Amino acid sequence: MSIFGVMKNNSNKITLAYVVILIIVAYVAHKLVFGYFTISSIEKLEYYNYIKDVVLILISALVFKFLIGQNEKHNRNVLKKLKNTNREIIESKERYDIVAKATSDTIWDWKLEEDQMVWNKGIQGVFGYRKEEIGKNSTWWFSKIHPEDTLRMSIKLYSFIEQRTERWQDEYRFMCADGSFKYVLDRGFLIKDKDDKPIRMIGAIQDVTKEKEEEQRLRLLETVITQSKDAIMITGITLDENSIPNILFVNSAFTKITGYDAEDAIGKSPLILFGEKSDVLQLDKIRTNILQYKGFTIETISYRKDGTEFWINFSMMPVTNKAGDHSHWISIQRDVTIEKEKEKEREQLIRELTQNNNDLKQFSYITSHNLRAPLSNLTGLLNLVDDIPIDNPELKEIINGFSTSTHLLNETINDLVKVIIIKDNPSINKEKVLIKEVFENVFNQLSFLIGIHKPILKIELDELSILNSNKSYLESIFLNLLTNSIKYKSPNKQLKITITSKVVDDNIILSFKDNGIGIDMERNKNKIFGLYQRFHNHPDSKGLGLYLVKSQVESMNGSIDVESEVGKGTTFTITFKNN
Repeated sequence: MSIFGVMKNNSNKITLAYVVILIIVAYVAHKLVFGYFTISSIEKLEYYNYIKDVVLILISALVFKFLIGQNEKHNRNVLKKLKNTNREIIESKERYDIVAKATSDTIWDWKLEEDQMVWNKGIQGVFGYRKEEIGKNSTWWFSKIHPEDTLRMSIKLYSFIEQRTERWQDEYRFMCADGSFKYVLDRGFLIKDKDDKPIRMIGAIQDVTKEKEEEQRLRLLETVITQSKDAIMITGITLDENSIPNILFVNSAFTKITGYDAEDAIGKSPLILFGEKSDVLQLDKIRTNILQYKGFTIETISYRKDGTEFWINFSMMPVTNKAGDHSHWISIQRDVTIEKEKEKEREQLIRELTQNNNDLKQFSYITSHNLRAPLSNLTGLLNLVDDIPIDNPELKEIINGFSTSTHLLNETINDLVKVIIIKDNPSINKEKVLIKEVFENVFNQLSFLIGIHKPILKIELDELSILNSNKSYLESIFLNLLTNSIKYKSPNKQLKITITSKVVDDNIILSFKDNGIGIDMERNKNKIFGLYQRFHNHPDSKGLGLYLVKSQVESMNGSIDVESEVGKGTTFTITFKNN
């Protein structure tokens, strides 16, 4: 009832009481007057009536004042109670708003019979809906629940209402205004009337997306840890007498690798994995880094539960909590026995190859040295034979063939010596070399050969210098490539040779292009720069030229590529760093 209704009722009550009291007073006064006065004194009746009326008015005034005073007192009490009640309501609403803001919950109020819903501002702040987008009934609510969750959630909710249970909660995905979904935890409280009939439900939706994602992440991490093929061990932070924390957890891979079950390992020191042949320095490294809360990795001999040895790669990293304090250590162990054995085999192989390489170099030096003297003698004898007239044609043919073979053998030995020098002397003398100058020297050396074959030459060499290059090597490279272009020219067309140089970024690129007989790249791509690889039946081909070119280019920290097509020609591209 409102304050106006209360005041109206009090007014009616005062009026009624006042009338009743006046009637009673009038009646009493009447009895008194006619009880004490006789007919003989009737003349005094008018005077006494006047006195009676005055007394009646005074008494009624006192009564009225009393009643009014009581009414005002009552009204003040009622007004005070109403103010207190109103203040409590305001404070309650303020607390509700503060709690709603503090928890970031979305509060909803559902009148069940009318199917009317009211949402607080959380529906806007958390899910991004504008005020005009928010529905007024449960249909809008259910339409925003993820399709995979709607049926389960609605069945559970209506079952709760039907059973008239006071409290309800559920997790589901709720759609945001932008179409994305958030995981929410929804809690509801059912309000019933005096007949225990549900009439209203008030709930709070809490955004638990981060918690759900963290839960999924932790579940994924747990799966990774339990399913990992690497042994994983987690220790505490408290140090034992060996300055190493005890084990709190091991995964199944730890048991598989070490033979220690979880019951065997938990509560023990990780030192159970080490023994007599373990590297003492590596164990000291464990203690030192743990005391300094530094991550580390060691490799040493370790021991399984049955005492068998194996090589272990053992690493530990400190783990901190949200406050930044160290809370645990996590360790990963790998059995690297096979890798260690392969490493030993590789080292042994390297030693053997190094020794074989040194033996081959020594053999090459000895061979080239020992062959040079006989070759020199043969060359000298052949020169003497040239001065002797020979009439026998067969003998002359034999001597000519012998002379040709001797010269080829001498050239081969000279080429082999060049290869040995290149491979054995990576630190060649380097200087700043002008490309155009090097090419002019090569052109002069081949002027006779160029004059015979008369190729069309297109030379586009800028005034470029290659830093840190060997001039003799560059001349040899140019000489081999230009000679090859002439040697393997096409018999059906005039030879064209294009030689260019250019700067691209920090690189100097040299290109040698011809229209000769070309090379079958599909068959010979991986053999182009091989030793003693021949791709044509040319009488002067020895299979050493391109091998020498590649070796000389690489000795100057360059690279060489080739493109070729049978019948169309070949292009060699050489790249040097210009620094």
